[in-house]
Amino acid sequence: MTSASDTTFQGADAVLDPANPLAAPSDLPYGLPDFSAIREEHYEPAIVAGMAAHRAEVEAIATSPEPATVENTLEALERAGQLLGRAATAFYNQLPSDSTPGLEDIQERIAPQLAAHQDAILMDPRLFARVKSLADAAAAGTLALEPDTAYLLEKLMTQFERAGIALSDADQDTLRDLNSRITSLQASFGRKLLAGANEASVLVTDEAELAGLSPDAKAGARAAAEARGQEGWLLEMQLFTHQNVLASLADAGLRARVQEASAARGATGGENDTREILLELARLRAEQAQLLGYEHHAAYIAADATAGTTAAVNEMLARLAPAAVANARREASELAKVSDAARRPEPVEGSGSAGPGTVAAADWSYLNEAVRKERFNLDDAALRPYLELERVVHDGVFKAANLLFGLSFAERADLPGYHPDVRVFEVFDAPEPGEPNTGLGLFLADWYTRESKRGGAWMDSLVHQSHLLGQKPVVVNNLNIVRPPAGEPTLLVWDEVTTLFHEFGHALHGLLSEVRYPSQSGTSVPRDFVEYPSQVNEMWSWEPEILRSFAVHHATGEPMPAEWVDTMLASRIWGEGFSTTEYLAAALLDQAWHQLAPSDVPTAVEDVLPFEAAALAAAGVDFESVPPRYRSTYFNHIFGGGYSAGYYSYIWSEVLDADTVEWYAENGGLTRENGEAFRRKLLARGGSQDPLASFEDLRGRTADIAPLLKRRGLA
Repeated sequence: MTSASDTTFQGADAVLDPANPLAAPSDLPYGLPDFSAIREEHYEPAIVAGMAAHRAEVEAIATSPEPATVENTLEALERAGQLLGRAATAFYNQLPSDSTPGLEDIQERIAPQLAAHQDAILMDPRLFARVKSLADAAAAGTLALEPDTAYLLEKLMTQFERAGIALSDADQDTLRDLNSRITSLQASFGRKLLAGANEASVLVTDEAELAGLSPDAKAGARAAAEARGQEGWLLEMQLFTHQNVLASLADAGLRARVQEASAARGATGGENDTREILLELARLRAEQAQLLGYEHHAAYIAADATAGTTAAVNEMLARLAPAAVANARREASELAKVSDAARRPEPVEGSGSAGPGTVAAADWSYLNEAVRKERFNLDDAALRPYLELERVVHDGVFKAANLLFGLSFAERADLPGYHPDVRVFEVFDAPEPGEPNTGLGLFLADWYTRESKRGGAWMDSLVHQSHLLGQKPVVVNNLNIVRPPAGEPTLLVWDEVTTLFHEFGHALHGLLSEVRYPSQSGTSVPRDFVEYPSQVNEMWSWEPEILRSFAVHHATGEPMPAEWVDTMLASRIWGEGFSTTEYLAAALLDQAWHQLAPSDVPTAVEDVLPFEAAALAAAGVDFESVPPRYRSTYFNHIFGGGYSAGYYSYIWSEVLDADTVEWYAENGGLTRENGEAFRRKLLARGGSQDPLASFEDLRGRTADIAPLLKRRGLA
């Protein structure tokens, strides 16, 4: 058997060409990677050399003849791996944002190597012995540690244990094989998903079918078709099941085609079918968890999160589901009352049921707009001219950050992004009286969809804030907004507005970090806590002062009519039945796949959709009019990303979020004083202490679920 300490990596003896732009730290402001110089061929040699250099650094720590200290062990580990960090961070930022076949090939080659590299470090008994000696000394009271260092040590010990340090040599070899295969499968899932989404886009050749679609959205669809060399209008797929375009399309047949294409992704046979991959992933994760002593993968994930146990996760989801579905059914009854002129008289296969008192899934958004017009005198088409991207960003997202935290933003056209669409902003902290603005970091914005970008919205960090390394943060937000034709304004639907605020909440978590250790920076917190600050920030899109600031007609400069703003605020609870049910269905589906023993995972691809249907029925969320936000075959969060058995995190975090928004209201709302308290007690601390302790420091108590139930109409 080969021990962890002498594992050899592919290319371990390779010397990186110093001309490689990743070989040395970037000399651009804040260490921004020089994407103007980085080419596809630079990534793999830099990552391979980075693994070799990191392993050599760890080897020196593990074999040091000196007794372990904070400086020569914990801090040395935090300083190690900077070449690998630079190269891998830049690569994994570009991969989902501007993918190419070459980048995807690199990922498939290096993913198992990176998994093996991580295993070699966390299964190294010599390194573990040094770390454990520090933990033992701290427990005995002979080693005094600063609170952030004590927490770092505690989490590092947990990492070793969860990585299999206590397993036999044979079991460690098995675990390495599992980790390598799981990592490769996740990469393959993402690759197939992107190709499948492009393949599923709906081409429209008869313009009459696009009745109801706004002129700018129609022009964007025309441009999307031209970009792929097609004649007509191309309706591209967003990641989730329910496509935004369904709210506007008057043609029932086209709505059904879009819904069917969306729901069928990954289960159509052919090279982009994801069912075989997800089945193997579910089984291997279950085997991995049992090897480490957990009942199933979901238990393994919950144990290292704030939830603690799957029982706690199951209890919350079960508590919310019945009321959510009841709300959704009430909403469906209201939608079904809309005149026959606004809904299809006969159901179309694959679009959801459309019998008496129900609505087809394909028609929900369209009928919902009719009800909003009727009940609230509002609809997305009327709102969009008042929701122009630049105004929303500068007079909404950035303004809220200024009011709360004193931040200001200056665009840096001189700094390169990884794609021409990317815009770079320098972020400045509020100056002390008489002092100049202090540069805090960089914010990169990549708003538009493109064929090379995966669906959804996310935040990444290119440089992690760390006082130990003297680094300031560089963060990225990605969205998938349809690009308008050149010279035309980018007009948003309301969901895109709230998504802008949400993702910028993640960016603030990274930008306002004030920690010593890079592994504790910003969003380096448990998965079921990381969504909390972003969901708080999302709420500022509804704050009247902010909403009135950015909701201005792009052509006339007139503010959105005051009665519209008031009606929007009054109508917030409408639609919560749909949104809560589609979310919970996905979260419960995630748990169903990941609470299986290896022998219980289906073995045939034909069993995937029946398993999904049975799981939704068992959880009481099998409401055909409201399918899961993501079906199994295109559930990238759990099969291609880092949310396996963790999609519950959004609602778990929302308990904290809703309670915090209530705290803001109790203390005067969107004020600088409140923002500074939120920044100092929570955002700045990142993962340097128990995150629930950060929440309790802010709130003065543990979280209360009542504000969430009220917000979601579930009280």
